[in-house]
Amino acid sequence: MPVHASKVALITGGNRGLGYETARQLGGLGYTVLIGARSKEKGTQAAAALQALNMDAHFIELDVTVQATIDAAARTIATNYGKLDVLINNAGIGDRHPFADLSLADLQQSFAANFFGAFAVSQAMLPLLESSDAPRIVNLSSSIGSIALHSDPDSGVYPLKALAYSSSKAALNQLTTHLAFTLKHTPAKVNSVCPGFVATDFNNGYGDLTPEQGSRIIVRYATLAEDGSTGGFFNEQGAIPW
Repeated sequence: MPVHASKVALITGGNRGLGYETARQLGGLGYTVLIGARSKEKGTQAAAALQALNMDAHFIELDVTVQATIDAAARTIATNYGKLDVLINNAGIGDRHPFADLSLADLQQSFAANFFGAFAVSQAMLPLLESSDAPRIVNLSSSIGSIALHSDPDSGVYPLKALAYSSSKAALNQLTTHLAFTLKHTPAKVNSVCPGFVATDFNNGYGDLTPEQGSRIIVRYATLAEDGSTGGFFNEQGAIPW
């Protein structure tokens, strides 16, 4: 099948919050956006809302914790588009358990969604990304995943000790460095970004930024020019220490 003419972007967890807003902004730039979502109803509704804005948007069933849906999504993208230009690993879960109350099951659940899922999706989509002439991968991380900031008593991150979430995001940052190395023979750009404290359902509606504001950095790194950074960790202020 011929390769799809426009750029194709897959956003995991794309039916709401930062994922949906990122899809909306990329759709506005002319990208074909694939709304990866566990719920067919919610994913279809999100895609329909974007279609109503004259965007080329489509639901694709994808649960990052279920390998069968990941593999099926990769096959669908290969059949329908022949490539993937942008992968945004957005799907994830939060956790605020203090260390003494954290169970092994809690830790495993965070890693399943925030790290293992991003790994599995990235690995499955790798051949499709390599078929793009300018692949971009954006991993939704957090400054709370910075070991350097967690070790610095003068850092605002220092008191925010949520082991399940922060350690899974630190692992996600390692995925970024390894993917950047794996794709170094290509024009790919692979980066972790922290969108900031965004008011979404993920944060129970609390946050200093709107989804529109928080998504801007995601879109910026999803559309990096040829001379853009790769293998880094960034927020709106610049590089974040690992």
